[in-house]
Amino acid sequence: MTDLQNTLTPKQAAKYVGISEAALRLWRSESKGPRYFRAGEKLVRYRRADLDAWIEARLSAPAAPESR
Repeated sequence: MTDLQNTLTPKQAAKYVGISEAALRLWRSESKGPRYFRAGEKLVRYRRADLDAWIEARLSAPAAPESR
């Protein structure tokens, strides 16, 4: 069970990943973006571990060294 004290609000989550709160809201409506859960009808929360996993999944591979 997730302790709500250890979760982030959409505003906090947006700041954590460096995007707007509106982007998170849009992604939720489109079933995109980082995982979240509803702790009630309107109370949305994000776990930091889910945000970290979402960021990690989007890291690009290191560029190959240029051949000279």
